[in-house]
Amino acid sequence: MASTSETILEALAALLDAAKPAGASFERNATLPGTIPAAGTLILRDGDPGEPEVLISPPVYFYEHRAELDLVVDRNSATERDAVFDAAKTAVAAALAADRTLGGLCDYVIGEAPEPIDLPVEGAATLKAATIGIILQYGSPDPLS
Repeated sequence: MASTSETILEALAALLDAAKPAGASFERNATLPGTIPAAGTLILRDGDPGEPEVLISPPVYFYEHRAELDLVVDRNSATERDAVFDAAKTAVAAALAADRTLGGLCDYVIGEAPEPIDLPVEGAATLKAATIGIILQYGSPDPLS
């Protein structure tokens, strides 16, 4: 049986994979691929559960776990990059808004606003990238379960 945090991260990964734009790739805890699909790449990173608040009786550990979603787009023109980036970002936002509890696994899920950057690529157009923080609020009976 998977731990509470792993179960939640698997549910988040499934939600984001299903919501990605057509033609985009999605992976969890992967390195940036050598080739970025035309619709972009999304990579979910497990992130940091942070320090829990603890309720003693019965013991419950409440987390505000910050997972991270890397969004990378590679297009020839800045206009195309911006449009593809925005389409992927809004797809993520819509998926999170549609299921704020990941099917009842979390108390609440919310995304943070990304801060886009241009990543230089030698001999090519820059990549547009950002990390979107996704806050997962949940309780667990044990820090390791």
